This record gives sequence, structure tokens and C-alpha cells, in this order.
Amino acid sequence: MDGKLTKTNLFVTSSRLYDFMQCPHKVWRDIYGPQEEKIDEKNPFIELLWEKGVLHEKEIISEVGAFVDLSEGTIEERIDKTSAEMKKGTPLIYQGVLKFNNLLGIPDLLRMISPGKYLPIDIKSGKGFEGDDFDEEEGKPKKHYAVQLSLYVEILLNLSFADEKKGAIVDVSGKELTYLLENPQGVRNAQTWWELYLDIKNSIVELLSNTIQDRPAISGTCKLCPWYNSCKKWCLEKEDLTKIFYLGRNLRDVLSKDLGIEKVSELRKLDIPDILAKKKKDKTFLKGFGETLLKKFINRAAILDEIKKPILHQQIQFPEVKNELFFDIEDDPTQDFVYLHGIYCRNQKGESFVYFLAKENSRDSEKVAWKEFWNFINTLPSGDFAVYYYANHEKTTYKRLNQRYPDVIENEKREAFFANPNVIDLYQIIQKNTDWPLSNYSLKDIATYLGFKWRDETPSGALSILWYNDFIQNRSQELLKRILEYNEDDCKATMVLKDEIVKLSKNI
Repeated sequence: MDGKLTKTNLFVTSSRLYDFMQCPHKVWRDIYGPQEEKIDEKNPFIELLWEKGVLHEKEIISEVGAFVDLSEGTIEERIDKTSAEMKKGTPLIYQGVLKFNNLLGIPDLLRMISPGKYLPIDIKSGKGFEGDDFDEEEGKPKKHYAVQLSLYVEILLNLSFADEKKGAIVDVSGKELTYLLENPQGVRNAQTWWELYLDIKNSIVELLSNTIQDRPAISGTCKLCPWYNSCKKWCLEKEDLTKIFYLGRNLRDVLSKDLGIEKVSELRKLDIPDILAKKKKDKTFLKGFGETLLKKFINRAAILDEIKKPILHQQIQFPEVKNELFFDIEDDPTQDFVYLHGIYCRNQKGESFVYFLAKENSRDSEKVAWKEFWNFINTLPSGDFAVYYYANHEKTTYKRLNQRYPDVIENEKREAFFANPNVIDLYQIIQKNTDWPLSNYSLKDIATYLGFKWRDETPSGALSILWYNDFIQNRSQELLKRILEYNEDDCKATMVLKDEIVKLSKNI
């Protein structure tokens, strides 16, 4: 940020609102944390996301008509210019800067909707409403979009440049969607988007002033954060409760507040009957915890702290077939584009890897690769094959592809494929029937624990996206080899995990 307005001014900004919703601790750690432990190196995937966002913004801006561009200059200069343009009644302002007290916002657009009143608009390279995943409610505003728009609206209200609490998002399709910020978040949540924003803003103010200090946590959202290694180190050294799989920040804080415990070893020693008796008398005590969940976390604490080996809670029977397929896809969520379907095959003849690649970054190429996948599946002997994959991503992505390309496979046939008892999501088995001496039950974490090694030194789905985008530009066969090897190793890791479950089952 140019000019004198730096982080030392402790402003509430849209980026800090987003950070808080991802991880409240990051807001505090960015200012007061051990700066020598922060990773300075830029993450190439984050850079890719940024570049795509900038390109999308340029495309939208090129079509909005005449506007005043305030993207250049120091922050102070842009604040003054923005105020002057709004006082003049300029119809459309690009990259204006809004400031009131400790609030600072830079909406992509400010559009005059009535004399002297402006609507803040942000341009996003994602969908404007929830519903990207099929189990989400279609048409529901995204929390972080609503909260960021609320910041702009509060500043405009205080500067008398708005008289209602609403904003807008221009999404990846170029569609403008209105966000009514005084609406409740949902049927089951009466809190409005505006009230949510005020709660988050107040928490950020306390963190920025060091009035409160939030603790690190181990979470699946952390791996792209520059503080990841630093926070993980702290959690491991402190035996933090978030070391336990699925015991997140909120549940940890409940345990700390109501029971006064902070370490994994302390959780193991809890007296469950005594706790349940207290819970029966006080419904607010250990809110979010039932007997089953509490016992599960205590068992996982014992596995982490004492047993230190995987536990299978019941015997698992897999199909006895001649052909086993271990399946994984690679896709670019920034473009909603699937570029690779990989299958590692194992049968009496041996093992082999087959793949179906989108050779161009185009819908036609995506469709061809997906059709080739189904053509291959149709060659398999009916009833004599099993398919293994890890987590729901393949299933939900294929539903989306089916909507996009209904002529490739009938919807009913795709549904029947995943409903087949021989098509197995190993994550469901791992989550429901096993426990591991690990904080994360991701495929990479478990397979690495079992001794499997990816050939690439930095295996990552995010980097695979970067490699694919570079491959499309320069056609490097070395990059293509890297993409395919990474996907093949993901498939092999799925096989290693399945084999370990078989091994554990034999010992029950």
C-alpha cells in the first residue's frame, strides 16, 4: 500500500476481514507475531490467483463504460480524490479509496445510484453467490463478500454518501448480484450480514490493539499461509488441542474456557461421567460437545499421545475383483476446468497408469478428456472391477461436468457409477472407521506416514495447476511429465492406503 497508511495505523480493511474469516489469529500474528518466522517467499499459486483476478477485473472494467480511474497515487491522495469525485456526483469511480476513522476500504467500483449516494461494487473471479458445491443453498450470499461490502457501506454511511445497507458483486460470469446486508443469513440463522460484519469488525479492532491475543491453530485452510510453519511449530510445542483431527479452533476454545485444558495430554485425563453430569445441569456447558464426540476426541488424544499407531475400529471388507482402479483428478478451480483424469490400474497382469488429459485449455478439450475417461470405464468387465478414490471432490466435480456435457454420459448412468458398492470413497472409511496418530487425515498426510514418497519434491495440487497453466503456454514436455507423475503418485498413494486398511483388517 503506497503512502503513509501502513499496517502500523491498525486499520480495519477488506483484506483483514477476509483474513479473520479464514483465521482470526492471522490478524494478530501479522502485527505482533515473530516476524522472522514468517515466510517472505511469494506462493506461486497465490500469484496465479492474483493474476487471474486482475485479468478478470480488466475484462469487466473494459465493458462498464466511462469512469474516473483513481487507481494511481498515494493512499492519502486517492482518499481526497475519491471524496472530491463523489461530491461532484461522478457517475462511476474505479479504485476509489474510502476512509473513516479506523476503517479503510478500496471497492473496485463506486456507482452513483441517486444524487450524492453511491453503491460499492467488488469484482470477483469466483461465483457471486454460494452454490458452487451441490450441497450448498443456491443463491445465498458468500460470507466474506458480504462482510467486505459491509465495510465499504459503513464508511459511505458515515460520510453521508449512502443511505441504505447494500452493495453488489460482479462475479466470474460478469453478472452483477445485489447484496442486501440487512437480510438474515438464512432460515436457521436470524443474524443479518450487517450484524455479522459488526461482530467481526469489533473482534479485529481488539486484535489490532493487542487487547486480546488469539492463539494459533492447526487447520486445513492453513497450508497456503505464510505463517503455516510458525503456527504449526507453536501448536506442536504447546501440545495444542487442534493437533487432534477435526478438533478445530472453536471447539478447542470451548474446551479451554469450560474445562481449563489446553493440552492433548490433559484431554486424555478427563472424567467423562462427571462432565456429562455437569452438562445435564447446564445446557451452555461444553456447547457443541456430546458424549460421542467427546469420547472420539479423547480416543484420538490417546492415539496421538500414547498409542502412536493407527487403529481400525471394525473390519473392512473390500470387493474381491480382478481389476482395481485407483482414481484421481486434477482441476483448476480458478477456471472451473478439469484438465486430467488419472487411473492407476492393478490386475493379474501387473500395474499400469492411464490418463486422459485436456490437451488445450478449452471446453472442447475438457469434454474430450472426460469422454475418454468414460470410454475407458466402459471397457471394464462388468462386476469384476473396483474403483477407489479419496474424498468427495471427484464425485461433485463429475456432477458439474455432467451438467456441462450431458451428451457425454446420461446423468442416471453417472449416478449409478458412484452408487455402485464397488466404487468406494476411502475417505469415508478413514473418517468413520479409523484413527491415526496424525493431525490431518488427508491422503498426503496418511500416505506419507505409511512411508509413501511422491517423486516430486514439492507435491501439491496447487502447484499442479500452475504447471498445467505453464504447459499450455510453452508445451514443455518436462512440465507435462511432472503433472502426470504427480497425478500418478496421488493414485498410487490411494492404493497404498487401501492396502493398509486390508492389512489392519487382518489383525482384527
